[in-house]
Amino acid sequence: MIDHMTYLDDMEQVDPAVMLEIFDAVERYDPAKYTRRDVIRALDSSSPDREDLGALLSQAAQPLIEDIAARAMEETRKHFGNSVSMFTPLYISNHCENRCVYCGFNRDNKIHRARLDHDEIEEEMEAIASTGLEEILILTGESRKMSDVDYIADACRIASKHFRVVGLEVYPMDSDEYAVLHKAGADFVTVFQETYDPVTYERMHLGGRKRIMPYRINAQERAIMGGMRGVGFGALLGLADFRKDAYATAVHGGLIQRKYPHAEIAFSCPRLRPIITDATVAPGDVYETQLLQVICAYRLYAPYAGITISSRERQGFRDNVIKIAATKISAGVDVGIGGHTGAHDKGDEQFEISDGRTVNEIYNAIKEAGLQPVMSDYIYT
Repeated sequence: MIDHMTYLDDMEQVDPAVMLEIFDAVERYDPAKYTRRDVIRALDSSSPDREDLGALLSQAAQPLIEDIAARAMEETRKHFGNSVSMFTPLYISNHCENRCVYCGFNRDNKIHRARLDHDEIEEEMEAIASTGLEEILILTGESRKMSDVDYIADACRIASKHFRVVGLEVYPMDSDEYAVLHKAGADFVTVFQETYDPVTYERMHLGGRKRIMPYRINAQERAIMGGMRGVGFGALLGLADFRKDAYATAVHGGLIQRKYPHAEIAFSCPRLRPIITDATVAPGDVYETQLLQVICAYRLYAPYAGITISSRERQGFRDNVIKIAATKISAGVDVGIGGHTGAHDKGDEQFEISDGRTVNEIYNAIKEAGLQPVMSDYIYT
């Protein structure tokens, strides 16, 4: 089995300084060492540092979650006002070459595989655009054979005809490949690291290019080098120690922001969900209180960053968290392949969702919360 910490010969390598600093910071982080006094100090800080971040993510912070949420709400309103952006994901292929033990797309799973062609992608995007949404997130399984760069670029060109903002959640690429996708219309790239713990990462990723941990960690940097205006970060909470993974995610985003101050930074906070081949997959000790703690810690540590709340979470929680810290919410979600028109629903889902409300229902829920739904957060000049 290939070494999960060694690049393959055809993978672009970048300066490892960011990755090494993340590893060093996480190795030093001990969530159990913090006290209530440390958490209060962090809440009083006008510019929280890594020690404050560690305190906000610690067990000692949980009894103070209401105070933390109140501070997070203050920071959200200060930097984002009352606006909440809306988008929807479109899965165009579920073919995958990786063997990730927690994922429904695992190449060993016996699921219904599918890939939309050019015309089907066009029809799906027309159907999504008719709801009023102006931002789309294009997703594929991680298969260079079935979803090569040209195929994804074609989807980006189609999307740019219908949407103001085009995001990607696809396999990590080299910077020149990201440049191709940016030229085709992509604005934003999100890559889930899944876990920043090398031991857990190796155990969870048994085969495929995703097994190579350094290449994945440095994907956001290569995306920015390729011209993307923004990048997103996220750990799959519950896969390993969620406090350390959340800490690493925030440190990672902060380091990239410092190195590339022109880039937009965003965080996602997905928890493990049941998959089609294993209904017992669950996020362990990451309950809604802990998830809220993570989201609020991100907001206080990185007040400038966008935060997306996934449809993996239940309706009530999503409605509450947009009042506090989240700035983007998915709507009208279908995680199958081609499910937005109903005509192309021909591929199985990656995971289960909890909030299946329509675009109109999410729009109205945002307004009822006294907030402003925003279909596009970017204006081209």
